[in-house]
Amino acid sequence: MKLRQLHYIHEISKRGLNVTAAAEALFTSQPGVSKQIRLLEEELGVDIFVRNGKHLSEITPAGQRILDCTQRLLGEVENIKRVAEEFHDADRGDLAIATTHTQARYALPPVIHAFRQRYANVSLHLHQGSPPQIARMAAEGQTDFAIATEAMHHFENLVMLPCYHWNRSVLVRPDHPLAVKSTLSLEDIAAYPIVTYTFGFTGRSKLDQAFAAHGLKANVVLTAVDADVIKTYVRLGMGIGIVASMAYDHDADDDLVRLPADHLFEGSVTHIGFRRSLFLRGYMYEFLRLFAPHLTPDIVDGIAAIAEPEQRQKQALALISELPEAK
Repeated sequence: MKLRQLHYIHEISKRGLNVTAAAEALFTSQPGVSKQIRLLEEELGVDIFVRNGKHLSEITPAGQRILDCTQRLLGEVENIKRVAEEFHDADRGDLAIATTHTQARYALPPVIHAFRQRYANVSLHLHQGSPPQIARMAAEGQTDFAIATEAMHHFENLVMLPCYHWNRSVLVRPDHPLAVKSTLSLEDIAAYPIVTYTFGFTGRSKLDQAFAAHGLKANVVLTAVDADVIKTYVRLGMGIGIVASMAYDHDADDDLVRLPADHLFEGSVTHIGFRRSLFLRGYMYEFLRLFAPHLTPDIVDGIAAIAEPEQRQKQALALISELPEAK
């Protein structure tokens, strides 16, 4: 059994059983990959994949168990490399972060700027996606950290750490009737077309829950994953905007009126997650500290050491009452 054979079957699984795509990702030939898979299956005495002619059609039950073991093994191989790098050159390496547009655009810039000043030789890689995509990227080892508000709890191998509280604001044009309201009600908002986040992004579920709890139906006429897109359509008069408060820039958005809505919607908590098996290098701890100062190495390691997912989550939730509010 060769390590490269395990890399091959892992990549094929990731690529939807497309051997050609896996070969291209691994910078090798398709015939070479196919040959090595056959050799591995012959050595193990079981088929990993079901074949339909020359194509792979599905993963066998034995193959799924082998792939599960392979993912853990390849993760440990990466950890071995990280340990060596930490002792060889602690200030050099890579850090891959999966996150939403809101985090990448509004929460992360000052953190990344400060991090780069300290670790100029660490290459940063930002991957944006939906919360489920983000959590999956971290869970499968495609990224080191996942930063999101929703969907993280679906992956039990992730250590999820709460970072900060945040809530929402309503944005309207200065000529909108709501612009002069001192305090908004849900009825006020429900009376107008709404432009807000796509469901599943940036705490959108809390917004829907608030309207439903009061027997109201929000007239959502346009959704987007990008707060800047939402603001663009508010400026065009398509409706009132509901965005994360951190997405309002006093200088860039001075043509819009911001109305606080934290009294209307339950607050949300942004989490950062990483695989429990991940070896955290020194600069990774520093990134965690910069993003959420309360996440000291002792706290991070203490929670990560808890094997039972529910108990680990309970310990992490105990931190929420002391979290700061997003600026």
